[in-house]
Amino acid sequence: MEKSITEDDVISLCGKVGKILLTSGAETSRVESTVEYIGKAAHYDIACHATITALFVGTNNQSRTHLVKVRLGDWNLQKVDEINTVSRKFVRGQLDFHTLKESVEKIDRKVIDFNWPLKIIGAGFVSVAPMLLFKATWTDLSYAFFVGIIGYLGAVLAGYRIKTPYVAAGCGGFIVGFLAAALQFSGLGSSAGNIIVSALMPLVPGVAITNSFREIIDRNTISGVVRAVDAVIIAGSIGAGVVIGTSLCKLIFAWIGG
Repeated sequence: MEKSITEDDVISLCGKVGKILLTSGAETSRVESTVEYIGKAAHYDIACHATITALFVGTNNQSRTHLVKVRLGDWNLQKVDEINTVSRKFVRGQLDFHTLKESVEKIDRKVIDFNWPLKIIGAGFVSVAPMLLFKATWTDLSYAFFVGIIGYLGAVLAGYRIKTPYVAAGCGGFIVGFLAAALQFSGLGSSAGNIIVSALMPLVPGVAITNSFREIIDRNTISGVVRAVDAVIIAGSIGAGVVIGTSLCKLIFAWIGG
């Protein structure tokens, strides 16, 4: 062990590692095990307790305790993977403590994102995939591709403009519902329901739902329930947006037809 490594240094770094993992979508069991493995590799008996809103890092002799407040952030599983990679290298002795600290700070500052063309194409293909299960027409299949892209872009742009939680998902659902209903009422599409179910896939909080079940299975009940409630609220916002969008479209076409 390097003489320059103090207990406070290890606890502080472990707190930062845990915060990055939690805000990037890692489950609490992964956060706790990663932090404790880093402490053990640094020859300190580190204890960690992670919840969905706070992270407690300290030593088992309770001489130091570090509290980190955490808020749910955007899912970024690539950051989770990079933190796991450098932590495993440190545990295996392939990195020293100071290199690990520099790597963690670099990952924390790093903005990991895909370019817009890739996001758009990905949203389109995700929107098409469920349609194949419905044995839908090729016309509806192509409509789902474009409606899914427009709904996804609408949700992203709404998220930039509107800071109120869950509203962006509702805006995306509204756009999808309105466009799908408009395609059916205009006679261009065969089934608005099939288009809606498929085009909503880029908005569905799949990672949140999956992680909530993993948390509950690992008996991290509080974190699991919080994640599940968050996912349910997002799904409810999307559903409300769809209902409002389809209802508004129906009223418009009824007014035009009347």
